Amino acid sequence: MPAIHKILIANRGEIACRIQRTAQALGYRTVAVYSDADADALHVQMADQAVHIGPAPVQQSYLNIPAILDAARRSGADAIHPGYGFLSENAEFARTCEQAGLIFIGPSADAIELMGSKRLSKLAMLDAGVPCIAGYQGAEQDDATLLREAERIGYPLMIKASAGGGGRGMRLVHNADELPAQLRTARSEALNGFGSDELILEQALIEPRHVEVQLFGDHHGHLIYLGERDCSIQRRHQKVIEEAPCPVMTAELRQAMGEAALKAGRAVNYVGAGTVEFLLDARGQFYFLEMNTRLQVEHPVTELITGLDLVAWQLSVAEGQPLPLTQEQVQLHGHAMEVRLYAEDPTQDFLPQTGRIEAWEPALEHGARIDHGLFEGQSVSPFYDPMLGKLIAHGATREEARRKLLRAVQDTVLLGVQSNQRLLDNLLQHPQFISGEFSTGFIPRHFSDHPSLHPYTPSAEELAIAAVLFYQASARQHRAPLSHWRNNANVPLHYRLGLDEQNWTVQLLKLAGEVIQVQTAERSLELKLINHSEKSVTLEIDGLRQRHAYRLDVGQLWLFTHPGSLRLQDRTHAVIGSQTSVSSGTLKAPMDGAIVDVLVSEGSPVSKGQLLVVLEAMKMEHPLKAGIDGVLKRVQVKVGDQVKNRQVLLQVE
Repeated sequence: MPAIHKILIANRGEIACRIQRTAQALGYRTVAVYSDADADALHVQMADQAVHIGPAPVQQSYLNIPAILDAARRSGADAIHPGYGFLSENAEFARTCEQAGLIFIGPSADAIELMGSKRLSKLAMLDAGVPCIAGYQGAEQDDATLLREAERIGYPLMIKASAGGGGRGMRLVHNADELPAQLRTARSEALNGFGSDELILEQALIEPRHVEVQLFGDHHGHLIYLGERDCSIQRRHQKVIEEAPCPVMTAELRQAMGEAALKAGRAVNYVGAGTVEFLLDARGQFYFLEMNTRLQVEHPVTELITGLDLVAWQLSVAEGQPLPLTQEQVQLHGHAMEVRLYAEDPTQDFLPQTGRIEAWEPALEHGARIDHGLFEGQSVSPFYDPMLGKLIAHGATREEARRKLLRAVQDTVLLGVQSNQRLLDNLLQHPQFISGEFSTGFIPRHFSDHPSLHPYTPSAEELAIAAVLFYQASARQHRAPLSHWRNNANVPLHYRLGLDEQNWTVQLLKLAGEVIQVQTAERSLELKLINHSEKSVTLEIDGLRQRHAYRLDVGQLWLFTHPGSLRLQDRTHAVIGSQTSVSSGTLKAPMDGAIVDVLVSEGSPVSKGQLLVVLEAMKMEHPLKAGIDGVLKRVQVKVGDQVKNRQVLLQVE
């Protein structure tokens, strides 16, 4: 096979940056592609060359095959790496690359096509002797057939989009009454997400472990596995924490799962990096789930326990080189653990978040690995997946890896958008997770009503820090430092700080030197200013000294709280208005996104809780419902409209 000189990376964000780091370190030239929304993105800045491929929506840019091939032609790239997501498992794209004389860094188009269909791949796995879950994977897709097959399989069962993954087009159904509506939603998500509304049905295994095996094959017929990963900590079928090896793995079970994965790979003459995913029940029985014909998001944990660079292996295999190791030479060392950092608000049912990254300080001091595509000042748009990056740690033992990862999560500063950081901190510290005894039901079982899923109440210390920072900003504006408190030092300053619908009163009183007495509703404390800049402040509170990152602009403060961020407003001089009613007749967009369905028309009666509009943002559909009973007075959007956060969509009277 010809040598590779220049690689076009048909992706964006974290994975595009990750691939570039290895490719450039090995001497290859790299080409980035970007949409309107990503013109200034980090992956564009890192590349040797970059080519604009279209508007922000993925169908017009990152899924636009002609535009990507034209970018390869214009830049002189001789190979394309698809990363994960987007076109990475698109057989047509792989074939078109080959026809254009480009090396596709991945498996054959035939392997992608077969394994990209949950229906066809399951049939192939049954033929290959790989253990599979009972279900329906037939070609007949009408409701009558699926309803009949569901009765045969029995409840509970899973609906799955045949062409997709990541939780989209997937629904757990407990009884026959739920099935028609769930089929409708699954088809819609599947069609919008993957271009195919084909579904399969499977018997639902209740709370199994999700364990996957990393495969690697070359063009010389060699195929090996590089251990396994446990991805059981999931929310709505999306992985949140991954680790390697699996905490309950034995040598015998690893060999059995590895050999089953090899059977799957051999069935399609697999070449390159791939992952065979299994469900593992409490009895130690495992069943084929799917095969991902690409690099996985969680590949770093395998890299850390094997000491290998899987992207480097991908490039070597694509050039026709044999695998550098045999199965017998593969060794696993220690334990690795990864968490996914998402721009989402767990307190609002994990609503994806958009906005400007005000601060980004990844915690790299103590050996953590952080794969990301972020920089301060960039915007998180509504057009792409809300994953911002991954924090990964390795240790000699599972506990050491967990402890290092926990520190990285707690010390990584992200301000400007809400994230799942506080939830990750709590997940890593939960006793059940620490024990290693958990399943895919861990988050629903232990975190269905966890405090990290409720609005955060700032502590007295955090309110004190915020009040002092607001005062300092005002003092700088008027050129009056803390040492020049004001004429009557015995009269305290009063602040009213707000977060959403809540307000807190804080009182500051200057004492000797740089010491301030702070009074909140809960307690009184003394605060001493040690060091202060526009990005961080070091304070001593009741004798305890600590640095706090922050960003402050026009009466709004983002404060890092170890872990997570806290957004507070200075409402001291704001007019106090009446609190907004929980049940409102005005339906506003909860985030930036696109309207994919409007189910009502002006003049029609609606009832509280009725589905009115479906908004698509960050690759997921979000149903928006009526807050009150009434009559629809005005509809201000139509299908296809792009809307902004808090934009009025319709009004009920």
